[in-house]
Amino acid sequence: MAAVTPVLEAAPRSLAPAGRRRVRLWRGLALGLAAVYFLLPLATSFWFTAYNERQGFSLAPYPRIVSAEGFGASMLLSLGLAVATIVVTLGLTLPATLAVRLGAPRLRPVLEVVCTLPLVVPPITFVSGIGTVLRFGPDALAATPFWGTLMAIQDERFPVVLVLAYVVLALPFAHRSLDAGLRAIDVRTLVEAARGLGASWPYVLLRVIVPNLRSAITGAAFLTLALVFGEYTVAALLGYRTFPVWIVTVAGSEGQLSVAVSLLSLLIIWLLSLALSGAGVERRRSS
Repeated sequence: MAAVTPVLEAAPRSLAPAGRRRVRLWRGLALGLAAVYFLLPLATSFWFTAYNERQGFSLAPYPRIVSAEGFGASMLLSLGLAVATIVVTLGLTLPATLAVRLGAPRLRPVLEVVCTLPLVVPPITFVSGIGTVLRFGPDALAATPFWGTLMAIQDERFPVVLVLAYVVLALPFAHRSLDAGLRAIDVRTLVEAARGLGASWPYVLLRVIVPNLRSAITGAAFLTLALVFGEYTVAALLGYRTFPVWIVTVAGSEGQLSVAVSLLSLLIIWLLSLALSGAGVERRRSS
């Protein structure tokens, strides 16, 4: 028995390296397939923009992006809309999710249903309803103080109506990200400890809850940024020339330029996401 016991104990040890190699193999295979799935379309798009049968390999479409008509205005407009949408979405979703979790847990299913509704309603139906309100609203509100407000939110320089629409579309993603972050921490203990020391509710929210939700807030900001830079239907049907609308407009006349701009937009979104992530990591380290 004494001779058999070391053999039995050594068997798992001898199998452990083989199991690790098998896990590494499957992990490498999965990562390789994912890399091919994501990088192959990007590489094909880049080859389409850089190769021409007449000129051969050339990067001429990329310097033309900056000087293209409407590029700067549409890019700045989409960036402004993205920042405003992120601020409004987080300002609405974070307090609501926190209040439901602390004070009314039974309303949590109701909040989830409300935040999930934008995924159920088709975007074309959503924008049709907005267009109907904007068409008949001025006539109905002509004799009221709301007429000026309705006209102001449709300003082409900065259409607030797009911000409101994007906030609704971003609710499901922001709510899921923040709800997962709140589940990962003991919110009630943190709030009770801060309130017991005399902290006000704004202080609790900004100095106690937000630092513990940096990753969740960053994730919600990522998803909202990607949504604003990829949304076409609402802006196009309402008649505003955001960055995605400008790309589709350019695609009708210059195919290579439009694909080059699409690749550039992906790069910009990645850089902005890395910047937000880096800022969150630096704050976490400093704190």
